[in-house]
Amino acid sequence: MVQSTASFTSESLAALKQRYAEAGQGHVFKGFDELDDKTAGEFFGQLSGIDVERVTGFFKNATAVHGQEGSDKIEPLEAGSFASALDSAQADERAQWRAEGMRLIGANKVAVILLAGGQGSRLGSSGPKGCYDIGLPSQSSLFAIQAQRIRRLQQLSGGTATIPWLVMTSGPTSAATQAAFAQADYFGLRAEDVFFFNQGVLPCFDFGGRILLEHAGRAAVAPNGNGGVYEALRVSGALDWLRERGVEHVHSYCVDNCLVRVADPEFVGYAALRGAECGALVVPKKAWDEPVGVICLRNSRYGVVEYSEISSDMAQLTRDGSGELAYNAGNICNHYYSLDFLQHRVPELEAKFEHHVAKKKIKHVDVETGDLVIPTKPNGIKLERFVFDVFPYVERMAVLEVARDDQFSPLKNAPGSGVDCPETARRDLLAQCVRFAEAAGATVQGSESGPAFEISPLVSYAGEGLESLRGKTLVGDQLITDIDSVQTV
Repeated sequence: MVQSTASFTSESLAALKQRYAEAGQGHVFKGFDELDDKTAGEFFGQLSGIDVERVTGFFKNATAVHGQEGSDKIEPLEAGSFASALDSAQADERAQWRAEGMRLIGANKVAVILLAGGQGSRLGSSGPKGCYDIGLPSQSSLFAIQAQRIRRLQQLSGGTATIPWLVMTSGPTSAATQAAFAQADYFGLRAEDVFFFNQGVLPCFDFGGRILLEHAGRAAVAPNGNGGVYEALRVSGALDWLRERGVEHVHSYCVDNCLVRVADPEFVGYAALRGAECGALVVPKKAWDEPVGVICLRNSRYGVVEYSEISSDMAQLTRDGSGELAYNAGNICNHYYSLDFLQHRVPELEAKFEHHVAKKKIKHVDVETGDLVIPTKPNGIKLERFVFDVFPYVERMAVLEVARDDQFSPLKNAPGSGVDCPETARRDLLAQCVRFAEAAGATVQGSESGPAFEISPLVSYAGEGLESLRGKTLVGDQLITDIDSVQTV
């Protein structure tokens, strides 16, 4: 038997065993008495930290709902219910949105949330995805690119503004992410303006709802999805930290988008001027069968439907009088929130958010035999919440359509896969830099063949500040870090 401590006594262990047994999870204690003192104490601590009644309820509710989504009424967004940055007729409005966003940034009213819990395992890297170098001339990581965009916006707003950066990590990425920031001296930002916090985890279950053990003395757990950001923001104190700093508006995005306009002043201004609680950027789909979720109406409320949830006929529907797809608002996990909404309304709504079922291959120990099970097909369930689960409860939503080639190039797949991979991300970012130069009136040598032409975000956030390039022919393969030291032909 293990030794008793102030928090780990025979009485507290008995009480914990009873709770788990009543929740139908008593099997996790099989073999507990054979554990050494250190492992037993750690296991007791882990199990004590799990609200077993609550998470077992999550499983029952999620599996009861799973597969019933077909009963929902799905409709496309109504024409005219959202604005589009692709509409040249809205140029004046876009300038107003941008001006308002810059005003708010200059007044220290805007912060950024980075969802950075993902690992780069698909990319062949064991580190956080934000540390990945997509092969730019600068060799900048995703973290570095995004930090430089923040620094440029702070400079454009007058040089005295601060954009707080909240970085959500997961258990596997937390230490490595913080170490990467420290080693890079916070990529030129002040350490006190960066707030790290961890998303939560939930136990993994077998198909019958029993909690799986990773090994003897350790329950198998997994991150609770990017929708865990809401609870994590609250329990970490991040929302209070923002309130103390006077922040009122928050931009949130995923780490794997190399084209993201961090703290996007146009988007923030658009949502703020509409008094929105929440907002979403969307991009037109590449084709009707592109496997991407779309923002639409689910039971007359805003929501996201995955491509697998709608039929081919629905996916190919077009709007009357045009060839535009009806379900065309591709979701890119790029959102706006008012701080009031995050701090005051979301906590009351969280209990209503569903958990989604993800059937996965989960390595675990068989509690009956003690054997390690390494599955070759899905054998268990991980429960996740998605960041867009809040959409149905939003009273004032702001949806803005933007150009994909300007704002969305995700990094999802392994090098060489040809789709959403390091090569496509590099191509898209460098092509954008060429467009910035050409829009300023320059010619980029070899632009047809895709030169390694990079403009540092510290020089230009979205194509501004390049007026001195007008009329010049620029060497194609170069990294521009100083507008006064550009290589010309």
